[in-house]
Amino acid sequence: MHETCLIGPYNPDDVLAWEQGTSRTAGQFLADVFSLAESLPDRPTVLNLATNRYAFWVGFAAAIMRRQVTLLPQSRAPQALVRIAGDFNGSYALTDRGEAVKGIDSVSIRLQPDQTPLTADIPRVPLDQVVAIAFTSGSTGRPMPNKKTWGALTAVAQATGARLGIKGGERISVVATVPHQHMFGLEASVMLPIVHGLVMHGGRPLFPADIGSALAERDGRWMLVTTPLHLRACIAEGVTVPAGGLVLSATAPLARELAQAAEQHFQAEVHEIFGFAEAGSVAERRTLDGDHWRLLEGVRIVQDRSAYRVRAWYLPDPVPVPDRISVDGDGAFVVHGREADHVNVAGYRVSLGDLNHKLLQIDGVQDGVFFLPEERDGLVTRLMAFVVAPGKRSEEIQCLLRAHIDPVFMPRPLVCVPSLPRNATGKLPRESVKELARQWMEGEGREI
Repeated sequence: MHETCLIGPYNPDDVLAWEQGTSRTAGQFLADVFSLAESLPDRPTVLNLATNRYAFWVGFAAAIMRRQVTLLPQSRAPQALVRIAGDFNGSYALTDRGEAVKGIDSVSIRLQPDQTPLTADIPRVPLDQVVAIAFTSGSTGRPMPNKKTWGALTAVAQATGARLGIKGGERISVVATVPHQHMFGLEASVMLPIVHGLVMHGGRPLFPADIGSALAERDGRWMLVTTPLHLRACIAEGVTVPAGGLVLSATAPLARELAQAAEQHFQAEVHEIFGFAEAGSVAERRTLDGDHWRLLEGVRIVQDRSAYRVRAWYLPDPVPVPDRISVDGDGAFVVHGREADHVNVAGYRVSLGDLNHKLLQIDGVQDGVFFLPEERDGLVTRLMAFVVAPGKRSEEIQCLLRAHIDPVFMPRPLVCVPSLPRNATGKLPRESVKELARQWMEGEGREI
């Protein structure tokens, strides 16, 4: 088989997407796609900036039909978009709110409320067609582009659905808090539903009450595609949801304590996806079952000298695993953190992720991050920490933290802030934290 259908097991009148009482059938989706495809300019690449998930999927599918490659920006900052458009000559932007991006030609996705369903044959897409370019998050440096074929996206969706026990045509309602331009968001909130015939929520609820409302809009089984940050917020706000769901988390490590609290709160199993932009989703686990990750079907990890690499039929070359891992004989593996996550302080190595985890375990700490400034002129630098903990003083947090970490890793200073500059997926790009540190240093009359 060298090609597959654009959408999975839907009948023309099956609901493909819904939001706030309105729905879109598979037949209407095909009509939306064909209509938009006819109006697209003849360009090689497109920045799909649609904020609505259904509109994004219509634009993505229309671009596929026109053999155009969709660029998935890691940031909506104007300078980031202009830089990407400059790197890919001939690019234009797709939007769903009519907003223009200065310096980039734009086309608006306009959906007709009473669109007449289309009963034409579902288009088929070659597996080797490059349909998207995803960019790394930039958390450890400049975002890098990664080509994605239709075969790669559909294979990951098939394998993920099989691992989660999803049956073809099962009418599970999928609600996501992650952006669809992010690799996990694209795979889990767009490709997973359309490959398996699920029902996609068109919006992107962020506040706990909105998440609860979206999950309660439809009857039957649901899936929440989310991040640890949003899970923590939902539990803190006491959001109630219907029974019969499944939580799928990624983009950041999920503490077992938080997963256990989420399972009790939602009365649903909590699963995690391990992956990275270069390879896509690679493995899955139910967090409470232990530290081991199980590879998705069709994925292998091989050792090349001292490095581990991911192999799959849809990857042109083996992809290095960016994390430090240990692999069992059956292929399951344990993640020990990213190499870039380990820093050296006064001759001692430590994982920033481990320090962040200990910080978040302190009662009253809602968010926090450790940061190591770059060395200057041979001077020994000390760790800093930025903490969101309303009502607590930095001295109080440091006192509690001292019981859990070695004195050499104590942050000096520990700065209480209203919020951290997380991106849309809940990640903290290093440059954003560095800028936060620079601003604080300037306010204190210091240098970084």
